[in-house]
Amino acid sequence: MHPVNHIGIDVSAASLSAVCRNRRDQHRSATFNNDPAGHRKLIAWATKGDAYAQVCLEATGVYSLDLALALHHHPKTAVMVVNPRLIKDFAGALNQRAKTDPLDAEVILAFLERMPFQPFQPPSEEVMQLQALTRRIAQLKGILTQENNRLHADHHRQSLDAGIRQDIQLHLRYLKKQIQYLEAQALELVQAHDQLQSTFTHLISVTGIATTSALQLMAELLVLPGGLQPGQWVAQAGLDPRPRDSGTSIHMPRFISKTGNKYLRAALYMPALVALRYQPNVRAFYEKLVGAGKKKMQALVAVMRKLLRCLWGMLKYQQDFDGSKFYQLT
Repeated sequence: MHPVNHIGIDVSAASLSAVCRNRRDQHRSATFNNDPAGHRKLIAWATKGDAYAQVCLEATGVYSLDLALALHHHPKTAVMVVNPRLIKDFAGALNQRAKTDPLDAEVILAFLERMPFQPFQPPSEEVMQLQALTRRIAQLKGILTQENNRLHADHHRQSLDAGIRQDIQLHLRYLKKQIQYLEAQALELVQAHDQLQSTFTHLISVTGIATTSALQLMAELLVLPGGLQPGQWVAQAGLDPRPRDSGTSIHMPRFISKTGNKYLRAALYMPALVALRYQPNVRAFYEKLVGAGKKKMQALVAVMRKLLRCLWGMLKYQQDFDGSKFYQLT
């Protein structure tokens, strides 16, 4: 019978702080990079001595998903991905007030050892495929913007070689065709699965969300762990406001953290912009904030945040968009 190691991991954007306890109550800790090479080293460390490993980590979206998948697919590791709120409440029950990465990993290990083990259920293959397609589309659109900027700048250079201009134009045409091809593939994938098609239909019921933005939003939202609350979705997108206070003299305006999924945040921008122009309830909410002294960009970010909360409710209860639930008109 193989020995079993228990592993608690605190996940951050750049690093993984891990603690391990084996059946002889021996304790060790280590830190790894949060990248594919770091994941391989962590798995080798966790299964040292031909041991099996039960691993627990918090659901931190883009930062934890690749690690959870690597652990899930390895034959000697089983992983449980836990709602961060549960870990926070558990830490409070332990009267754990200090907060460092190693201490957080210790709390996660204690949670693993005391609570029933619930194996991680990875996103479906079609959702992972959809995310790969939409992220590639986003990357190509970024290159498309760069090439358009180069063409615009080069238009004002009298000495520009005609061959370079033609090369840029050819590249632009290729990029546009490739984006169209990948979008068609993504839409075909959605139409081939009833659950994806149902989610897609609910999303496009929102004024401002059309095919492209619906595909992008689905690809990022459907990989999030089940059980997250609306505020946690907001944090996953990096749209949660953070205070900037120091002592009694510095009280700067709050700013969004941006420590989240940039693809999700980008996918919300244009839908929010269109909705505040053409959807009455969204426009009224935006105008109320501007009238109360918020800057236009601050109000737009608030619309993005509230829209994401609405999407949480729509997908949870399988409903179309209802403007009155976004903001009640007087």
